[in-house]
Amino acid sequence: MQKEKLVIVGSGPAGYTAAIYAARANLNPLLYSGMLPGGLLTQTTEVENFPGFPESVLGFDLVTAMQAQAERFGTRIEYDAVEKFELTDGGIQKLILPSGDVVETEALIIATGASPRYLGLPNEERLRNHGVSACATCDGAFFKDVPVVVIGGGDSAMEEATFLTRFANKVYVVHRRDELRASPIMAERARANPKIEFVWSSVVEDILGQESVEGIRVKSLKTGATSEIACKGYFAALGHIPNTAPFKEFIQLDEHGFVVLSGDSSRTTLAGVFAAGDCADPHYRQAITAAGMGCKAGMDAERYLESKE
Repeated sequence: MQKEKLVIVGSGPAGYTAAIYAARANLNPLLYSGMLPGGLLTQTTEVENFPGFPESVLGFDLVTAMQAQAERFGTRIEYDAVEKFELTDGGIQKLILPSGDVVETEALIIATGASPRYLGLPNEERLRNHGVSACATCDGAFFKDVPVVVIGGGDSAMEEATFLTRFANKVYVVHRRDELRASPIMAERARANPKIEFVWSSVVEDILGQESVEGIRVKSLKTGATSEIACKGYFAALGHIPNTAPFKEFIQLDEHGFVVLSGDSSRTTLAGVFAAGDCADPHYRQAITAAGMGCKAGMDAERYLESKE
């Protein structure tokens, strides 16, 4: 039985920032990197909106630097996933590893992130970061004066499409229905934008292009006819799936699966269990906001452990 003071699960900007703050507070944190060390940021090519990098930085390089900084102050990193959790209110939190080993910790920070929802087309994966994206804020500036498509019909799709008109010369919004799910104000804003064209009652059958996105093939759900739309960017705006399934029987999640936090803190509904980053952020999901939430989680965990002593 391995006993720890603080364990962090997840290794994106939230997890590493929490680790930096916890390690500098002499908590000797143990961090489990999960199945994708560094999180989604490692799959991003150039990051242009993280402060301190005027010439941009590769996502992999950014999280690698965060990891080195966390390790510099004494964070221990295990390249493993946690298979199961047994959480209690204010007690000892148990983590069961794939090997069957059990780790007990006085405090736990959940920083497991969220996964963007895609349609599941083979070329979505093959052309990821080569024109396929799920974040206009992250990648929109790479598509200046070229046409792009946005998939979806909710508020996030309208927000992404409107944002992309700052860069793209044309934004096609492909939606499987003939009316939007978005709120009236968001829908009207998108409809009023002359750069946005709606492709109603249609689904994407394929993404075209060998080395990068060159277009999409769409099918009308009313007529069955197929057509092609030339574009250089493909943005899935279908929401995110928070990686919180292992915690649903222990802590409060919202209707979409995001961890519910207490006030402006990182506290969950269980004392001693904290959350940070995209798994607890249904609104922003940016590297910088995840890092800020990680800072709060590290400080909140420190104060919690101090109060117990």
